[in-house]
Amino acid sequence: MADLPDYYFRVRDNGAMVFRVDTENRQRRIEMDPIAVINIRNGEIKPHGDRTLSEDDLTEIRAWMADRSALLARRDIDDIHRAVDHLNLTTQWAQSKASPEQLDEVTDALLLAMHDLRTVLVRKKADRLTKG
Repeated sequence: MADLPDYYFRVRDNGAMVFRVDTENRQRRIEMDPIAVINIRNGEIKPHGDRTLSEDDLTEIRAWMADRSALLARRDIDDIHRAVDHLNLTTQWAQSKASPEQLDEVTDALLLAMHDLRTVLVRKKADRLTKG
C-alpha cells in the first residue's frame, strides 16, 4: 500500500472535516477517524466529539487552512480573469452573432450588471486613490 498522509481533509462549505488516517491496524484497512471540523472563514477549529487535539494535529490543520485559503484566493482571481474574457466574448457575440431576439433577452440584465460592477469598481478605485 502506498504511503498515505496522516490526515485527510474532506472539503465542505467554508472549511473541512478533518480525519486522522490509520493503516496500522490488524486488518490493514484504511481507517479514517474524524478529529475536527474547521471553518476557513473565521479560523475556527472545533474538535470532533470529546476529542482533544494534539499540537501535531493543530499544526497540520493550520497548515492546511493556510494552503486552502491561498488556493481559494488564487481561484477567485482566476475566476475574475475568466469573467473579463467572458465579457470580451459577450461583446463580440453581441456585435457579430446575436439576433435581435437574443439581444432583447439579455440586454437589460447585462446593462444592470455592468452598471453595478462599474459603480463598485469606480468607488473602490476612488477609495484607493484618496488613501494612497
